[in-house]
Amino acid sequence: MHTRTLGQDLLVSAVGLGCMGMSQSYGPNPGDRDDMIAVLRSAVDEGVTFFDTAEVYGPYVNEELVGEALAPVRDEVVVATKFGWRIEGGRSVGLDSRPEQIRRVAEASLTRLRTDVIDLFYQHRVDPDVPIEDVAGTVADLVREGKVRHFGLSEASAATIRRAHAVFPVTALQSEYSLWTRDPEREILPALAELGIGFVPFSPLGKGFLTGTVDTTTGFADGDIRSSIPRFSEENRAANQALVDHVRQLAEGKDASPGQVALAWLLAQHPWIVPIPGTRRTSRIRENAGATAVALSADELADLDGLAQRVGVAGARYNEVHMGFVDN
Repeated sequence: MHTRTLGQDLLVSAVGLGCMGMSQSYGPNPGDRDDMIAVLRSAVDEGVTFFDTAEVYGPYVNEELVGEALAPVRDEVVVATKFGWRIEGGRSVGLDSRPEQIRRVAEASLTRLRTDVIDLFYQHRVDPDVPIEDVAGTVADLVREGKVRHFGLSEASAATIRRAHAVFPVTALQSEYSLWTRDPEREILPALAELGIGFVPFSPLGKGFLTGTVDTTTGFADGDIRSSIPRFSEENRAANQALVDHVRQLAEGKDASPGQVALAWLLAQHPWIVPIPGTRRTSRIRENAGATAVALSADELADLDGLAQRVGVAGARYNEVHMGFVDN
């Protein structure tokens, strides 16, 4: 596994692991916790050193899972978690990035993750009621206290990133980016390049669609977030099939999978991009790690660059409520 640097000095594997799906959002959760612990530890064996979780995943149980799984190798890995939601009765009920809340979350996350320091602490979504300068200042205090190493933002606008970075260096931005979600290219990527901030794309495989394993015949189980996402309506899946068919055709010529090509395209965009595909299977972790060995020519990259514009992408990436939380 190759390595990459986020920000000034956070060294991580070129492909990380998004852990959310091991506890929520993609249908019934795995019945055996030990199985997920084994998958997480197998990721380390495959060279993955960058693991992404959040207090709101579960809530709480995903951090506990990651903490237990990685405790034996804690010094060998980078663990990212997040603050920013108000959780009541076991569910998120709104945003909360008040300084006192950030501190409460940090202390609780340290306990659940079985660690003395959080490697990368993201604001999960921008809270319009709390100045970003106060957020950055609070995380800066946590860094000085040795409880956090690096500060991150998620789904923030370029203007917000600049304001935060002026108070305390932002190491990484995490937002959705993939062959069919190209929004960051207009303003976000140029700002990150200018400021020296790393980029961590979540859902780099389009929540499974870009792997070629989801089509109009796919049924989503209860609790699968894709059933509420406009882009995954049956009509939109049919319209978007042309995009994944094109990726599949290119992959076949390289003896690779569609998912590997999608990840290889992301890795080729900038050397400071580190995607975090999620999975519950070791075989997929191995496949995703293999994307670092898939070479794309200049012509192939140019072809993929224009793919979404040529074939079109049908449906929004979130429903209207969740779109209100992004690019703030």
